[in-house]
Amino acid sequence: MSSDQTLFHYSLLSLLLSGPPTALSLLFLQAPYGKHRRPGWGPTIYPPLAWFLMESPTLWLTLLLYPLGRHHSNPRAQTLISLFLLHYLHRAIIYPLKIHFRTHDRKPTGGFPVTIAAMAFAFNLLNSYLQVRWVSHYADYGSDGWFWWRFAGGLAVFAGGMATNVTADMALLWLKGEGGGYRVPRGGWFEVVSCPNYFGEVVEWLGWALMTWSWAGVGFFLYTCANLVPRARANHKWYLEKFGEDYPKNRKAVIPFVY
Repeated sequence: MSSDQTLFHYSLLSLLLSGPPTALSLLFLQAPYGKHRRPGWGPTIYPPLAWFLMESPTLWLTLLLYPLGRHHSNPRAQTLISLFLLHYLHRAIIYPLKIHFRTHDRKPTGGFPVTIAAMAFAFNLLNSYLQVRWVSHYADYGSDGWFWWRFAGGLAVFAGGMATNVTADMALLWLKGEGGGYRVPRGGWFEVVSCPNYFGEVVEWLGWALMTWSWAGVGFFLYTCANLVPRARANHKWYLEKFGEDYPKNRKAVIPFVY
């Protein structure tokens, strides 16, 4: 086994094993940003800058590693990695810019903890390495006669999830930019779940797992669930406590009609 195969193997194992303890810990302690911001987590930085820095490995590491893969010129690999980059072009560049331009003229309400940004940066290093090396090097495209069928189904799921994620994030930013404190989000998927942005991202990476048909993709999907479902639960509880009787009782936390 080559050194890169060994690194890939243990990195994948780390991703798969990190989900359960992440989910368990987040049931009791939420990352201190957004609605759950609180002191005691050390120095902070400007939130749009934090989002850019911690998500940036998904762009620069992808662009560095992808050309080194044996499948770098394969249309299947190129199509997959383009979708990965599309998501993170939005998450690492467009989303932070929208936060900046939507909120820069308001009084700052607090920064983003450097410790949380550093942990997210480390995760994105690990995950980007796994996704890119699988797509560009370790996937077996030659013997996969079902690739385009799975890709079509996965793409529909991915696109639907990304559209939900982006539109929900923009709706929340719009409310934040209006000022006057937090308000009850309404319309679209907000009518059935408190956190359609998280629901969309979970669905998106389910689509990615289907398209890549890989343990790397499954690991990413499972970790996304481990990270976002407990936070959605905490956000839902926060909404109920803050708005009381004014908050719609039929809304679930993150999975429509289920949870």
